[in-house]
Amino acid sequence: MTFQARAGESFAGFVRTPQGAKAAAAKDLGTMPEWDLSDLYDSPESPKVAEDLKRADDWAKDFEQRFKGKLYAILKQDGSKGLFDIIAEYEQLDELFGKLWSYAGLLHATDVSDTKISKFYGDVSEKLTAAGVHLLFFTLELNRLPDGALDEAMASAPLDHYKPWLEDVRIEKPYQLDDELERLFHEKSVTGRGAWNRLFDQTISSLTFDVDGEELSIEPTLNKLQDSDGDVRKAAAMALGETFSKHTRTFALITNTLAKDKEISDRWRGFEDIADSRHLANRVEREVVDALVKSVEDAYPRLSHRYYAIKAKWFGGDQLDYWDRNAPLPHVPQRQFNWKDAESTVLDAYGSFSPKMADVARDFFDKGWIDAPTRSGKSPGAFAHPTVPSVHPYVLMNFQGKARDVMTLAHELGHGVHQVLAGRQGALMAPTPLTLAETASVFGEMLTFKSLLSQSDDPVERKAMLAGKIEDMLNTVVRQIAFYQFERKVHAERKNGELTADQLGELWMSVQHSSLGPAIRLGDGYETFWSYIPHFIHSPFYVYAYAFGDCLVNSLYAIYEKASDGFVEKYFDMLKAGGTKHHSELLAPFGLDARDPSFWTMGLKVIEGLIDDLDALEKSA
Repeated sequence: MTFQARAGESFAGFVRTPQGAKAAAAKDLGTMPEWDLSDLYDSPESPKVAEDLKRADDWAKDFEQRFKGKLYAILKQDGSKGLFDIIAEYEQLDELFGKLWSYAGLLHATDVSDTKISKFYGDVSEKLTAAGVHLLFFTLELNRLPDGALDEAMASAPLDHYKPWLEDVRIEKPYQLDDELERLFHEKSVTGRGAWNRLFDQTISSLTFDVDGEELSIEPTLNKLQDSDGDVRKAAAMALGETFSKHTRTFALITNTLAKDKEISDRWRGFEDIADSRHLANRVEREVVDALVKSVEDAYPRLSHRYYAIKAKWFGGDQLDYWDRNAPLPHVPQRQFNWKDAESTVLDAYGSFSPKMADVARDFFDKGWIDAPTRSGKSPGAFAHPTVPSVHPYVLMNFQGKARDVMTLAHELGHGVHQVLAGRQGALMAPTPLTLAETASVFGEMLTFKSLLSQSDDPVERKAMLAGKIEDMLNTVVRQIAFYQFERKVHAERKNGELTADQLGELWMSVQHSSLGPAIRLGDGYETFWSYIPHFIHSPFYVYAYAFGDCLVNSLYAIYEKASDGFVEKYFDMLKAGGTKHHSELLAPFGLDARDPSFWTMGLKVIEGLIDDLDALEKSA
């Protein structure tokens, strides 16, 4: 996965926190863990980092010298075994590159404001990009092999092991350029997209927000939008809008530049639609995504519009201000979780589904694979990064004790469990397309929610929990599809010239109005909120994967509740497959087909059913 914001560990002059050190308790959250990156490297100054960087460069050059222009001859002479040996060596190289990339990226996420760490990250990126030039020929030359000869070789051992990866490589064939152009695109990525990504990250992490005289970074400010005090929520929203508005020219420049960069790349590669490159990376057909988007948009009135109208009445009116959209219900005490509560809640929920699932997740807590505290300079949000199969994933979050933070922990640990189980496929085939990468994370959330709901007999508490889950699902499905539509509008309009910050704000407000509905009052300041969404910058059109995953999991969970016999085994087989199977193959054992419109309808009906339950609970009170 891409680094999507979040991390944590203090480095002073590259002296790392001692192994096992814990962050100081914040408020009443308890002692929270900081991750231990020494399973990758001891420190940026470790001789092993320099040695591996040199080894990666030397090995890549040697690999190119030995095999460039010779693959067909080797295939004819040595057949399946000859090509297998070369790919196996390439996979080892990929693992080495991945280990270095992961360490530099995770370290950078711990404190993007630290200039020494930023320099280290930049230097590693440049060196690996330069070394990677010597590997570009490989997949290009594989795709120039005669189809018949390659098909025959893939049908027999040992090359049949890499057949899924080779088939994925061949899917890219129509969009590949000649070797020199690919080299130019690759080398300029450091000073192009990569540099603009760094600028965005550093700018966002350096922003401060004046909330009633208190200077806060972005993560705690966003967190105040869920405060029980309406005045605090409003103050936070005003602070966000005020600060964003001062920087929209910078964010507009980043957005325009990256949109143009993508348009150039897409045009040269021959992609027809602005999102086709993402669909290709996700190994999902455009018509499947279009069906998802249409199904969600058609459901806006039954989902978000209906729910927010109900919520507005709880707040005593017909409309909610945008800063109250995720507000806790009035007159309902908010449950506060400390870190240990969050840990036990998630592990218990995972364990009730499968003890094996809980055992895999427990390693993240016991072995220093999580960084939980919020701190200045740390990337906002949460992510799980798989690193490489020979090591293990890491989870980063900014834990602040709310129920949503527990759901976030369950979500990211779902990713982590998935990444651990898929790791056995090796560096080339462990990565999962984004549409399926969200499956385990959303399923982990659902397990945790259902577990918490089953433990409560209090109607008021159940109402609050249902409302919170519905809002999370609306944020995952409705909001992410609105994000996707915003991106489509931006990239389409960018073809006609640069967009001003005001124009970006207008496009943002148009999709927000249609998706959230008339019960949400979008006031001044909200037109700037497009500017802080990292997915638009790091992974264009990534966002529909969340809706894909949520609807998929809703359908999966409905099957699990109806007939759980054999489900756990099928579920684990799906996770273990990593990137070796198409979504249609993975869903077939469950009797599901994403090409069938009823598939999406079934998933959306789960959300609608929860709104029905909430409405019934409200009317019976």
